[in-house]
Amino acid sequence: MRLCRFHNGGENAGAGTIGLVEGDAVAPLDATSILDIINGGKVRIVGEPTPVSAVTLLAPLRPGKLIGVGLNYRAHAAETGQEVPQRPLLFHKFSSAVTAPGGPVCLPSYTQQLDYEGELAVVIGRDARSVPASDALDYVFGYAVMDDISARDMQKAEPQWLLAKSGDTFAPWGPWITSAEDVPDPQGLCVRSWVNGELRQDGVTSDMVFPVAELIAYISERVALEPGDVITTGTPAGVGVGFDPPRFLRAGDHVRVEIDRLGVIEHDIVAAS
Repeated sequence: MRLCRFHNGGENAGAGTIGLVEGDAVAPLDATSILDIINGGKVRIVGEPTPVSAVTLLAPLRPGKLIGVGLNYRAHAAETGQEVPQRPLLFHKFSSAVTAPGGPVCLPSYTQQLDYEGELAVVIGRDARSVPASDALDYVFGYAVMDDISARDMQKAEPQWLLAKSGDTFAPWGPWITSAEDVPDPQGLCVRSWVNGELRQDGVTSDMVFPVAELIAYISERVALEPGDVITTGTPAGVGVGFDPPRFLRAGDHVRVEIDRLGVIEHDIVAAS
């Protein structure tokens, strides 16, 4: 099952309509939000399908908590010259950073080092407190694609990464949420990112230092996870800061992130007005 939020320019252009994606079409559902469905609401189609290409996809939902994980791919830690963490390196992204999978992503004036990070996003499906890793995947509602946009110069300048990670539009994600039952192994997915058509990232989730189940166990022991919370699980090698010299994003660039089974998000980088 793939759930999205979309509009086609009609009455619900602001709030969007919840849809069920089947093949290349999306059918409207009788639901006010995807969170309602996560919390047990029924999936009931109430209208005719429309081609996905004919609608505008919105961010599936705005998480109550959006938790990021730093240096969670071995190859990414190596390209940045840092040690693999001994425990998950967590940070928080404000939910106001969330934007549509199609962006745009704003390049703010306070950074000269905007970077892309294609990532697997995990959507929590039920209350999780001190969950053992052996049971952790049972608490996942679904998975999606996220670009964890980062201001690298700010990341270096501050002891914690909140401002570097939480700029407006720094979390484009979607294009929909694919239910966990359709992703039997979250550690068997390819994550790829392109900038202006050039393949930059080509990694596999098996390279994670801490797999999804371990992340959920670690976080839920310290912070209660609730339905609709999102964990974005780290990025493979190939980010802009890892090149010599670094290759940061500029206004006019186009970013595409694809994950097996989960779809594609792509967005333009625009100068903040």
